[in-house]
Amino acid sequence: MRKKENVEKKLIDSFKNLAVRMAVKKITIQEIAEGAGVIRPTFYNHFQDKYQLLEYIFKEEVIAPVKPMIQNDMLDDAVILIFVQMLKDREFYGKVYRLEGQNSFESIVKSSLYETLLDFIEENSHNKVSPHKLLSHEALASYYSEFLGFIVITWIRDGMIASPQEMRDLFNYIKDHSLYEIIREME
Repeated sequence: MRKKENVEKKLIDSFKNLAVRMAVKKITIQEIAEGAGVIRPTFYNHFQDKYQLLEYIFKEEVIAPVKPMIQNDMLDDAVILIFVQMLKDREFYGKVYRLEGQNSFESIVKSSLYETLLDFIEENSHNKVSPHKLLSHEALASYYSEFLGFIVITWIRDGMIASPQEMRDLFNYIKDHSLYEIIREME
């Protein structure tokens, strides 16, 4: 088991090093493997493709540390931690967010958040059903993952200038106010 983790770490480091230097779409599996000091088939023993590797990185480095906070009703801290974790690898995330298309980074962010939020909702709903027919667990998880995912991607696109606390405050402001209230407060 230890050897597998070591190889995965080398593949992650290799991919990150390449991603800060070139567009993700141009990175080959061969380049990732060579940078990790392994042969190409070894890459496929761990990941299906570079997009699965990117998703693995995001889930392990950003989502995994956040899950216990969400499960312990610490949403404010969890939102801050998302941004803190991404700031640790600012250059990497500043490059990979540009990945568009079928395997876009934005879709990776939103699907990872969706899975995490859906698990939380299902664990905490105790089989209760919303009085609103269209507000299923999946719909609720989708709404919040799209919303938070949009904030994350916009933050990266804007250069990651706002602090994690400012991003948490923005998330809470939009979450806690109606569209009409927000419009009325605009200058």
